[in-house]
Amino acid sequence: MSEKVKLYDLSKCTGCRGCQLACKQWNQLPAKQTYNRGTYQNPPDLQPNTWMLIRFQEVSNGNGDVKWLFRKEACMHCTDAACVKVCPSGALHYTKYGTVALDEKKCIGCKECIFACPFNIPRYDPATDKVAKCDMCFSRIDNGLEPACVKACPTGALQFGDKDEMIKLAYQRVKELGGDASVYGDKYVKGTHMIYVLPEKAGLYEGLPEKPRVPLSVLAWKDLLKPLSLLATGGVLLGAFLHYILHGPKDTSGDQAGQGGGE
Repeated sequence: MSEKVKLYDLSKCTGCRGCQLACKQWNQLPAKQTYNRGTYQNPPDLQPNTWMLIRFQEVSNGNGDVKWLFRKEACMHCTDAACVKVCPSGALHYTKYGTVALDEKKCIGCKECIFACPFNIPRYDPATDKVAKCDMCFSRIDNGLEPACVKACPTGALQFGDKDEMIKLAYQRVKELGGDASVYGDKYVKGTHMIYVLPEKAGLYEGLPEKPRVPLSVLAWKDLLKPLSLLATGGVLLGAFLHYILHGPKDTSGDQAGQGGGE
C-alpha cells in the first residue's frame, strides 16, 4: 500500500474555512458557543471538538501595510511519530497509508502524546478523559475517498495523493512562486504526511516550528534506555537458561535434610 500525503499550498488559501467546517461535519464534532475576541481567529486554538483550524495572522508587507497569512493547522502525521512512541496503550498507531490514527477506545488519557508532539497538536478532553486529533479521515481514504477537508477546498489549496507525487508537485510549486517559498514537512521527524508549500519563510508563521524535534526525553527513553533495559533483561534470562542447560536444576535435598533436624 502506497503512502499518502496531503499537500497544502498556502499561496492558494483564501481562509474560507470550508476545510474546517468539513472536518467537523465528517467527524461529527459538536460546535460550541463562540465569542468575539476582536480577531477573525475562531476558535482561538485546536480543541477536542476542533481537530483542524485555519490560523489567521496579519504581518507587515514592508510598505506600511499589512497582509494576511493563512495556515491550516492539524496533525502532521509524522513518519517517526513521537505520539506513537510514547503511547502506552497502543491507541495511537500508524495506518497502512503512513498516517497516524487514534483508537479512542484504547486511549487511557495519560496525555503523554501531548507532551511529546513537536507540533503541539493532540488535545485532551476532560469530559471523556481521552485525547483527540485529526486521523486524516482514515475511514474515507480507506474507501478510496479523499479527506473531507480536501474535498471541500474551493481553491485547490489542498490536494491528496501518493507521497512521491505530492512532494514533486510541492517542489514544482515552490519553483513557480520563487522568493522565500519553500517546502515544509518532507525533512524533519523523518518527513510528515502533511506537506506545506510556504510562500514565506517558516519562521514567519505563528506556531509553526522552524525545526521540529522530538523531545530528547522521548528519544532517550524510547530509543536508548528502553532497548538497553530490554537487552539487559534478555541477557539475564539467557544466562539463567544456559545455567540450567549446563548445570541442571539446583539440588536442595541436602538443605531440606539439614533444616529438618534443627529442633
